[in-house]
Amino acid sequence: MRPYLTEISVSDKDGTSSDTAQLTFDDAGGQCLLPKTGARVSVFLQGVLAFQGVVDSTPWTMTRGGGRMLQVNAKGFDTRSKVKEGQQWHLDDGTLDDALNKAAKVAGLSGVSVDPELGAIKRDYWTPDGASFMAFAEKLARQHGATFKIRGDQAVFVKRGSGSNGAGAAMPTVQARIPGNVISCSVDPSKGRPRYSKARARWFDRKSASFKTKEIEIETGDDEVDVSDEVRGTAADEEQAGGFVEGHKSDSEREGGDGTIEMDLTVDAQAEGTLVLSGARPGVDGTYRIVSVTHKATRSSGATTTLEIKQPQGDAGKDSREAE
Repeated sequence: MRPYLTEISVSDKDGTSSDTAQLTFDDAGGQCLLPKTGARVSVFLQGVLAFQGVVDSTPWTMTRGGGRMLQVNAKGFDTRSKVKEGQQWHLDDGTLDDALNKAAKVAGLSGVSVDPELGAIKRDYWTPDGASFMAFAEKLARQHGATFKIRGDQAVFVKRGSGSNGAGAAMPTVQARIPGNVISCSVDPSKGRPRYSKARARWFDRKSASFKTKEIEIETGDDEVDVSDEVRGTAADEEQAGGFVEGHKSDSEREGGDGTIEMDLTVDAQAEGTLVLSGARPGVDGTYRIVSVTHKATRSSGATTTLEIKQPQGDAGKDSREAE
């Protein structure tokens, strides 16, 4: 389709947001076949597979100055499928991996690639209780500090901020250099409100018939932060309380800073991957987590990659120079 393609945009986001692609074609004289909703779409950038999904909508426009254009909007999974259908089942004495894969099979997916550490979590009883596969998995992701996404007929459930995929392999690392491949940059490496020094959850101990508290320390890099993040509600047991506080810890670390970087086209950048920024200034240079990637290309203005970043690490947010 390249001879007819005038503009392309591909987005990869963490969390429950679906991968998306927008393809704009020169449709002079109706030369392009109108694709059916649900048709398969694959997008390659510089020979690298950047998107796989299905057609979601096909808006057509015409202007005197701009001609006739056909836009094909695609998503990473079929929104018309059973992933949004409520489920009624239960699972006794199973793991998180077992529960998610059972829900995925009911939804018509091939399965879920689950982070090994999270997948080993065991419960006496699992049930979506009428929730869809998407809602069930999203709820578990919030509770355990995980990232959940559906790509095609396969879902991924990984520990947030770990920099790895569902199989435990490391995600790509992107180098952003000033001067070099960075076009523009806006970064705030230190944000106060989302930061906590502790995460705390309450759970009920049946043996002692009393409520107990699970607490975990959060590294903030700021000795003046002494605020606890209280988990709402009560966990069923100590293990579940531990999962809750780990999730709140990852949220606090992730939201400690953010920014947006526009670069020359960088096809290996992926959400949940790592970005290393250099050449900016002390306190801004450092390592960040990539939370969204948007590749754009047009006939007139070339190709770029825009990254949304969070979770400053290493020297990011720390200016160690001595005051003069």
